Amino acid sequence: MASSTRDGDVHEDEIRMWPEGDGWVITHIETGVTTQGDTRQEALEMLDEAVALHNGEIGHEPTDEELREMGIDPEDNTTGDGELPDFMQ
Repeated sequence: MASSTRDGDVHEDEIRMWPEGDGWVITHIETGVTTQGDTRQEALEMLDEAVALHNGEIGHEPTDEELREMGIDPEDNTTGDGELPDFMQ
């Protein structure tokens, strides 16, 4: 786990936040999860949710019924075996 020892105290879950354009960008150092928000508070809230999703603490795979409610045929909802696009490699 990432930590900092400034002032002799251990600080886990370090984040870094900076202004960019009209909003704020924020990164959770340990996981590398990065997100943004229009305000500092919104960026913090978005990061909390993104890290929880990353850690599997919230969220779930959609059920077939949930997919149908969104107009998606579960039979057509496959990951596929093709190669990843260049930007994802």
